[in-house]
Amino acid sequence: MVMNFRDKAWIFLAIMCFSLLICSTKALVSYDHKALIINGQKRILLSGSIHYPRSTPEMWPELIKKAQEGGLDVIQTYVFWNGHEPSPGQYYFGDRYDLVRFIKLVQQAGLYVSLRIGPYVCAEWNFGGIPVWLKYVPGMVFRTDNGPFKTAMQKFTKKIVDIMKEEKLFETQGGPIILSQIENEYGPMEWEIGSAGKAYTKWTAAMALGLSTGVPWVMCKQDDAPYPIINTCNGFYCEGFKPNSVDQPKMWTENWTGWFTEFGGAIPNRPVEDLAFSVARFIQNGGSFMNYYMYHGGTNFDRTSGEFITTSYDYDAPLDEYGLLREPKYSHLKELHKVIKLCEPALVSVDPTINSLGNKQEAHVFKSKTSCAAFLSNYDTSYAAKVMFRGFPYDLPPWSISILPDCKTEYHNTAKIRSPSILMKMVPTSTRFSWESYNEAIPSSGDYGTFARDGFLEQISMTRDKTDYFWYLTDITISSNEGFLKTGEDPLLTICSAGHALHVFVNGQLAGTSYGALSSPKLTFSQRIKLREGVNKLAILSTAVGLPDAGVHYETWNTGVLGPATLNGVNSGAWDMSKWKWSYKIGTKGEAMSLHTTTGSSSVEWTEGSFVAVKQPLTWYKSSFNAPVGNEPLALDMNTMGKGQVWVNGHNIGRQWPAYTAHGNCGRCNYAGIYNEKKCLSNCGQSSQRWYHVPRSWLKPSGNLLVVFEEWGGDPSGISVVKRTNK
Repeated sequence: MVMNFRDKAWIFLAIMCFSLLICSTKALVSYDHKALIINGQKRILLSGSIHYPRSTPEMWPELIKKAQEGGLDVIQTYVFWNGHEPSPGQYYFGDRYDLVRFIKLVQQAGLYVSLRIGPYVCAEWNFGGIPVWLKYVPGMVFRTDNGPFKTAMQKFTKKIVDIMKEEKLFETQGGPIILSQIENEYGPMEWEIGSAGKAYTKWTAAMALGLSTGVPWVMCKQDDAPYPIINTCNGFYCEGFKPNSVDQPKMWTENWTGWFTEFGGAIPNRPVEDLAFSVARFIQNGGSFMNYYMYHGGTNFDRTSGEFITTSYDYDAPLDEYGLLREPKYSHLKELHKVIKLCEPALVSVDPTINSLGNKQEAHVFKSKTSCAAFLSNYDTSYAAKVMFRGFPYDLPPWSISILPDCKTEYHNTAKIRSPSILMKMVPTSTRFSWESYNEAIPSSGDYGTFARDGFLEQISMTRDKTDYFWYLTDITISSNEGFLKTGEDPLLTICSAGHALHVFVNGQLAGTSYGALSSPKLTFSQRIKLREGVNKLAILSTAVGLPDAGVHYETWNTGVLGPATLNGVNSGAWDMSKWKWSYKIGTKGEAMSLHTTTGSSSVEWTEGSFVAVKQPLTWYKSSFNAPVGNEPLALDMNTMGKGQVWVNGHNIGRQWPAYTAHGNCGRCNYAGIYNEKKCLSNCGQSSQRWYHVPRSWLKPSGNLLVVFEEWGGDPSGISVVKRTNK
């Protein structure tokens, strides 16, 4: 048959339209009340949080591979604003902050990405991920209907979205990103703030939607999330959560696999039986997207941890801080994921029918025309139950759910663990150190690099968080007629600080130390001090231990010595020192000289051999060492040290504070029953964090430089390199 031009044109147009339809179908991400729909297919999606800056790029492929092998579909991560924009308009996307590289690795593994742009993240991350410099923009108020904040937030959010678009990383472009999140857990904040918070929520939603990513946006813990943004749940349990629209799926953006560790706190552990139970219970109640927070917690390298948060961010995750499998948690969840996937055809097709099987037992049955899946639940926390379902008996341990992908055969029970427990150990290596020391000079008022003001200055307003350290300096002049010089009853120095730790030096000698905690960062130093006739040098080193990451207008919270400060026991009764003229110095001399680097450490004379300082405050230590052979993850055992920071080949591995003993109630842990972060604690009476991760990619075969700054006074001879292994 001969076709004329018009016929050929219509055929060509039809082919083009069909091709466009196929392309748009391939690129489409949508949802209904049951699930997210990707490329036309409804999906039950299992996700895990891995934060790219909390590991090294060399670790990323293996972490992602283990997540994929563990049965995950999605990797979820925050975007860390203060890591990407350390100063206004100056952006950084290198090394651990190479977000594009991380996302492309996830895509290469065949996984999707849930990108939580925030840009406020909380995450026990310094200042909640918001740059400190933003606090000092005129008129700035964080996370409310405030012009300067909205301008900065929109600029950064658009920056990230534009980068993702340029790299074609959204699913609509053939990339892996299927979800974006704007803001983070803002609902409770909005309730506190009121009308300005509600206005901010509406503005935030409209701003995000206007960026046209082509994928759904979510807002977690935001019951009034404006449509079509999906509100999602965060918590240890989310089975009862309902989205605020009947047209939206039930999504869980944070299922807490454990909890963070704070300096001075015990280590939280969440039993895998309970974690698996929470997942199965969510799915049986219609949930279709579940994310583990964290799947790999990692390490708070540098000074990135939030207020009083340890350098370790292990989180009792299925992949431990070092990227190794935590067993039986990893394998038990892997088995659960496989079984849930067997149920997927039924789960996305119909809503469940719920039948009682006993006083605290029930069945959730998903039966479609072509498939059937059943979840048999026992909510009793003390007793097992034998139930009858469709004429067959099933044994259900306490606080457990059995999953029957064919409504007949039990493939998995959340409390029946088939995987063996594997105890990981920290094993010493043969690495040897030859320590050298350098004493940090204690400054005096009027020294070079100091500046004077009347009264006290807030610490972060001066340091801008470029250092943890800020000196408060003054002279105390004692006349010969002061009575305490004759009685020997030393005067009482009292200093009130907004946080987080103080080291008080009188005439160059440590007089005492005081420090707060996460629950009470403010502190009071109150101690009698030795003063002599004449001029006495008082030097107070105020130390920040991370900045707050959550709370209503936390940007207004203070750090450092703000007073009152008094000296009691003088002839006049008491001196109010708060309005005296004080001198100030930002940071330490060692920081200014970059003693943590090869070049900087070579610029001063170090003490060697038997003259190396031991248990002396404000001391720098250095040693070279060779990397242990093998490929096991490595750490430094810092158990004989007090408090400070550690660098390896110029990389800051984080704050060390092994002298802060863990408090809490550690005892027997029963998986059954509602879990909270204080239920299953371990490590009470021990160091909150003893071991500090040293990534192998930061090491050379030989000649590595280890530098330790010790504030309190420690014994470096007890430091050792250990490897993490089950052997």
